[in-house]
Amino acid sequence: MALSYKARKRWSLVILVIGLPLYAGLAVNLVAILPALPKALEFIMYVVLGTVWIVPLKFVFQGIGQADPDADDDKN
Repeated sequence: MALSYKARKRWSLVILVIGLPLYAGLAVNLVAILPALPKALEFIMYVVLGTVWIVPLKFVFQGIGQADPDADDDKN
């Protein structure tokens, strides 16, 4: 079931405002739980954790910055 443009726009807002801060807190706590790591490895973990969240949510964000494809273009 595909989401409409409006639904994707709303879900993207919810994900960015609520989900992303929660995920960032989870990622920081996950790295903090691990034993002391070299700074380079810790940096790599933050980069990976900072980008991997988008993979399952990519379909929600695709096309959000474009004009609504379902809107009527007839302005007579």
